[in-house]
Amino acid sequence: MTDTRIAFIGTGNMNGAILEGALKAGVSKDSVVVTTRSVESAEAWRKNQGIEALSQQEDERANLQAVSDADVVLMGVKPHMMADVLGELAPQLKPDAVVVSIAAAVSVEQLEAAVAKGQPVIRTMPNTPLQYGSGVVGLVRGTNATDEHVRLVSSIFEGAGQVFEIPESHIDALTAVSGSGPAYAFFLAEAMAQGGVELGLDPEFARELAAATVAGAGAMLAQDEREPAQLRQAVTSPGGTTEAAINTMGREGFSEAVVAGQKACAERAADMAG
Repeated sequence: MTDTRIAFIGTGNMNGAILEGALKAGVSKDSVVVTTRSVESAEAWRKNQGIEALSQQEDERANLQAVSDADVVLMGVKPHMMADVLGELAPQLKPDAVVVSIAAAVSVEQLEAAVAKGQPVIRTMPNTPLQYGSGVVGLVRGTNATDEHVRLVSSIFEGAGQVFEIPESHIDALTAVSGSGPAYAFFLAEAMAQGGVELGLDPEFARELAAATVAGAGAMLAQDEREPAQLRQAVTSPGGTTEAAINTMGREGFSEAVVAGQKACAERAADMAG
């Protein structure tokens, strides 16, 4: 990837996390250019990461300058701004440059409509743990994106998480499982900590216990080949404390509530996409 030029348009939390992951994975700093709104943000990227950073506050043509020789353009702009910003950049894009969107609810069709005919585009759905190097990214290739484009873009994201190529018809389901999924885990940890407090624990200690337990269970899920149900059963002794907890949660509709929430998430994602 040494000869590949990558432009990051916008360096918010998600695009910034992708960039930091890419640098950790070995992407050359000399191959990267970022654009920011403020002068201060651009200066921080130059000072802290040693990469080329252009500020729109200093130069309103910063985005155009950044993409002019880029092979990959990572669009870190808000969904409602995507069409307009891409439309402005389209004339400056190299014909074979692949445009990558991380915006929710912006379809491949909408991306392709905003750029020149034949321009490769890729739609992605990353989740927030990407900011800590443990993310999940759903990747949807556009009409003109080749296997090489997919490999190239995947290699950029893999510095901060796992990448899964999916058909666009599955993007809402992926959003319901992994896109919004971290919030479910946080909700569970929140409830676990609250339970600890009600049982007499100090709130901060209860939070630490819940966070460490959820993280540890996640590590087991990632590293153990057994199914989640098998892992649950393995730690649930007949007549024991865990069985008492699981049976009570089951009667209270734990699984049904999670699945209902996921379906609501997927429906909302579809509505937002129009």
